Amino acid sequence: MYRTGRILARCHHRHRHQEYLDFLKIIEANVPSYLNIHPVVDNYATHKHPNVKNWPAAHFRYQIHYTSTYASWLNQVEILFNLITQRVIRRGTYKNVKDLLSKIDQLVKGQNSNTRPFVWTATADSILEKIKRLCQLISGTQHEALMYPLVSVGAPAEKTGRPSCVIKGHASQFPRC
Repeated sequence: MYRTGRILARCHHRHRHQEYLDFLKIIEANVPSYLNIHPVVDNYATHKHPNVKNWPAAHFRYQIHYTSTYASWLNQVEILFNLITQRVIRRGTYKNVKDLLSKIDQLVKGQNSNTRPFVWTATADSILEKIKRLCQLISGTQHEALMYPLVSVGAPAEKTGRPSCVIKGHASQFPRC
């Protein structure tokens, strides 16, 4: 989704670097040349393949952002995945994969017929407060260990030195669960 809220979506039977690169080419062809492109991706191996990592070097308007582990909720595409899950997958029975893909395509077309850009309304402080309350709730439980990686939110990515997500500078405010 970019400034208009239009969704560029493709379903593939596989999720390899080749399919991801094809999708980047679709983005390149559909996003106006005067806009910079900031894909936000998880740490899946597909997104870290050498051919994928070389893409920004040849396409200067791209800046790839990797979400931290356990921080996929920072990625706006997760909102689309939730819509697909709630409105298509959980509500239907499908004869085959082709039928399911058709329903997903209908959802995307419906969303694109009435587009509006996604506006992030939560502030970094409100998100951190929710995490603090969660840590207090799970303190002393087996879930405690899962929260600790959130402390590194905003830390530089190992190889790029760039921030790994958008709430940089707040890591010191995270409580240790």
